[in-house]
Amino acid sequence: MGTKEARKLVCNNKKAYHDYFVEEKFEAGIALAGTEVKSLRLGKCSIKESFIRINSGEVFVYGMHISPYEMGNIFNKDPLRPKKLLLHKSEILKLTSQTTEKGYTLIPLEVYFKDGRAKLEFGLCKGKKLYDKREDIAKKDERRANEREFKIKNI
Repeated sequence: MGTKEARKLVCNNKKAYHDYFVEEKFEAGIALAGTEVKSLRLGKCSIKESFIRINSGEVFVYGMHISPYEMGNIFNKDPLRPKKLLLHKSEILKLTSQTTEKGYTLIPLEVYFKDGRAKLEFGLCKGKKLYDKREDIAKKDERRANEREFKIKNI
């Protein structure tokens, strides 16, 4: 019997791959309130402008917007409140040492449910310069042109 992971994607951050080089990826649990989890299950989340900071040995994600749950009334939390990420102490120490290096930052990449638990995949990233972004766009355009050409030849 194969053990297949049940993974349901809630939202992803395509802009992160455009603005940063992703060196390494990590997975962390998110400490959420009940109404936030219900809202996540409905897919009402945005991580486009979010970032991760390490404060006194704890990891928090800032700017992650989870829309208030319609049926939640008084139990709803602030949509932009900092959410704590659940990581092992050794992982936090490793990330702390890596982010003190020049130019490295932690950026959320995906939010998903894995076996019924909310998870956040984030990357240790280094910022791209303008010429790196232009280079990526040129490569993407060239790849599209090649695919179009190949499609025309095979028709």
